[in-house]
Amino acid sequence: MAEQIRFHLDPRCPWCWQTSKWVRQIERLGVVEVSWGVFSLEVVNFPKPVEEFDQSRSVAAPSQRTLVLVRDSEGQAAASRFYEAIGARYFDLEQDLQAADTITGSLADAGLDTAWYERAMGDPRTWDTVLGEHLELVNNSRSFGVPTIRLDNGTGPAIFGPVISNEPDNDDDAVNLWKSVSWLTRYENFSELKRNRTIDPDLNYYRSFMARMKAEQEAKQAGGTR
Repeated sequence: MAEQIRFHLDPRCPWCWQTSKWVRQIERLGVVEVSWGVFSLEVVNFPKPVEEFDQSRSVAAPSQRTLVLVRDSEGQAAASRFYEAIGARYFDLEQDLQAADTITGSLADAGLDTAWYERAMGDPRTWDTVLGEHLELVNNSRSFGVPTIRLDNGTGPAIFGPVISNEPDNDDDAVNLWKSVSWLTRYENFSELKRNRTIDPDLNYYRSFMARMKAEQEAKQAGGTR
């Protein structure tokens, strides 16, 4: 029987995106049944009280608000398709995550009504849902980032990760990774296991980001030699 889990995401995070590919992989194998929740990296890193956070300036909020409305109206499968579509546009095609065209295009890619975007942005309760899910996860499971997986359909223990560069190459690796993650999540004595990244993610977004960082570093070095 598939284990019911809740996968909390922020559409801005490339590591969350890569881990979500693995989660879909083990869902297709019948290992897990996934529900999709949201988390806000912008809110968790906001230095002032959350009441002062201006979601109208948030990069991720439009897609998050659309996702929760799609999920609550059309179900988890629709939410999964939308996240998969907008992730492909953002991380592979490097489209603007905040742009209406990116979001409506993703809805169309997912076989969904593009009007969900306008409905989500026109209903302030969609932001209340995003913020409520974020705060519930933070306050009740001490979570601090994404990807975060919570067991027992979102009511059990939670864990940050796993952070993987790419989805596993084969089904055996995918299933064995889940066995390890789920066991550690339930083992209350476990807190952290970490090492430096050994493989770069296969994402256009990541390659562009690293190229920009390298160019900026070279520019600084060149400026310092004058």
